[in-house]
Amino acid sequence: MNTATDMSVTLRLPTRMLYEGRCTGITAVAPNGAFGILPNHVDFVTAIVPSVLTLHLADGSEEIFGLDEGLLVKKGHKVSVVALRGVHGDTLDTLRNTVEASFIQMDEEERQARSALSRLEADMVRRFAELQRPL
Repeated sequence: MNTATDMSVTLRLPTRMLYEGRCTGITAVAPNGAFGILPNHVDFVTAIVPSVLTLHLADGSEEIFGLDEGLLVKKGHKVSVVALRGVHGDTLDTLRNTVEASFIQMDEEERQARSALSRLEADMVRRFAELQRPL
């Protein structure tokens, strides 16, 4: 039996890699509640809800991340987490402020992008309507 003492973890966002490294355990939250993963845990896939994901490192320290919804896949000794949005935090105390500031900025950028797309769609509809007018 191949037992491991750590796992390889990648945490990806749509635009960048948030974390890549090794850990001895993971704590996360799925739709049905919080759970933990150790290196020899059975392979599985689960959705992740907006919450805190904690990586427990070999030196006893922790890396914490505030994540939006996403997906966690464990296969062998590799864990991949993908999330729509996420931020790294130094401590749980500062993570809340970091998440709020980062997600508010992202929400504003998304709102601006949706507004620009709506204007483009309206302009395209107007131009098609002009093409259908008789001369």
